[in-house]
Amino acid sequence: MEKKGLAIGVENFKAIIDGNSYYVDKTSFIKELLDKSSSGGVRLFLRPRRFGKTLALSTLRYFLDIE
Repeated sequence: MEKKGLAIGVENFKAIIDGNSYYVDKTSFIKELLDKSSSGGVRLFLRPRRFGKTLALSTLRYFLDIE
């Protein structure tokens, strides 16, 4: 069994999965976004620099992608 590694500095969810790395999201970002989506409006995603904004949006893209 191949040992999985940690993807440090990777900003693309697909690259993490294809690279057989661990990915753990403890933010509940997707759940909160989907729970609040029925209220309509615009969602603003603010986070400090180097806090995983690109990776979070990449994760959301692949989570919602229907193919």
